[in-house]
Amino acid sequence: MPNVFEAVIDYIKTTIDTEPKPRPHIGEAMGCWLYYTAISEEIPALEASLNTTTDDELIKLLKRSLNLAQHQKKTLEKFMIEEGIPLSRVAQSKPKSDPNDVPLGVKVTDDEIANYISIKIASNIVMASSNLAESIRSDIGLMWARFHAEKMVFGMELKTAMRKRGWIKVPPYYYPQGAPRN
Repeated sequence: MPNVFEAVIDYIKTTIDTEPKPRPHIGEAMGCWLYYTAISEEIPALEASLNTTTDDELIKLLKRSLNLAQHQKKTLEKFMIEEGIPLSRVAQSKPKSDPNDVPLGVKVTDDEIANYISIKIASNIVMASSNLAESIRSDIGLMWARFHAEKMVFGMELKTAMRKRGWIKVPPYYYPQGAPRN
């Protein structure tokens, strides 16, 4: 994460450390549980994608996405355990395998993998934003702000790579009636 985000978050942390920390309300607990479940289910899919592709640039993006997901899962898991919020049951990690041994009828394309990561990033950003807006406790809100910023920064890097490689899906352009079509 860029130093600007780190500096802002560290500053905010020092100003809220003295606030009382009541039990998380039901919305905060549910937000944690849902995000934890989503990120935990994302990890095996990223691992399976690593087992499918041979593209070096996509492998780097997958590894960055996987490391970020594992980091956020670990942070959230620690918080949830400390606060007594139950953890959901999650899928197991995938073993490593040779991408060249994956049958063509099963193999996911690099385009599909990149768009899957993009969809997960967008979903994570929306969830983190919603959870941030619903948080009353400052420390919980700060956690969501950090998760949001981390995913947003990675999402921009991913979008640049997808544009460069022609993987990004662009909806049809909108032309209001009477507007010139350039």
